[in-house]
Amino acid sequence: MEKNINQDLRALFLSMAGLLASRGENPYKVKAYRRAADSLKSLQEDVSELENRGELQTISGIGKELSLKIREFLSTGRIRAYEELKTPLPDSVLEWVNLPGFSEPIVHDLVFRLGITTWEDLEALAQSHLLQTLPGLGPLNEEILTAIQKKRAACQKS
Repeated sequence: MEKNINQDLRALFLSMAGLLASRGENPYKVKAYRRAADSLKSLQEDVSELENRGELQTISGIGKELSLKIREFLSTGRIRAYEELKTPLPDSVLEWVNLPGFSEPIVHDLVFRLGITTWEDLEALAQSHLLQTLPGLGPLNEEILTAIQKKRAACQKS
């Protein structure tokens, strides 16, 4: 019975690693989830016992971020980041992947973390220059803004 929490977390971390890898996310992040899953597999005691003692980060491969995810799982039975990863992008934003500098992980963050779901919202974000603060986008703001405006104009004509 004690191993169920460890096994459940291990399965979640492996699934997260697979989803992140399939989306072309940072390979170090993918590797971190896999390393954490391996550590949970060989863990001799229930991870909740380590949490109770404040010792999650003593587990090989478990740092601050992953320990927060373990705590979230122990308190809620789920990991929000995993739920977001396994939720497909809405059809209305699939075209955003083709914008300059965009990728599926970036669009996923815009939709599920920032709540950006319309061309108008995306254009407003680009105009505010906050878009360039997203990891992976950098200084393409004007190019992105122009592409958004062209796409919106094309959508309004049809």
